[in-house]
Amino acid sequence: MSLPTPLALVLILAGVWTLIVWPPFLRRILKDPRARDEKGAPTRFLTVHLMLISTSMILGLATAIIGIRALAG
Repeated sequence: MSLPTPLALVLILAGVWTLIVWPPFLRRILKDPRARDEKGAPTRFLTVHLMLISTSMILGLATAIIGIRALAG
């Protein structure tokens, strides 16, 4: 399957955008007082956000790779 260049570029842009946007959000989540309980243990708030961020970043990386491979091939 081949993708037209504009579509490959959209995939690359979407992947890069995802990889740029989520790390600052992660830093804010880690500093949020709801992220840890009074004993310092991670809360569900932190766990849910870590899963959301990691899943989004994995999908963003995959999207960028697909776009790059489509552009190269």
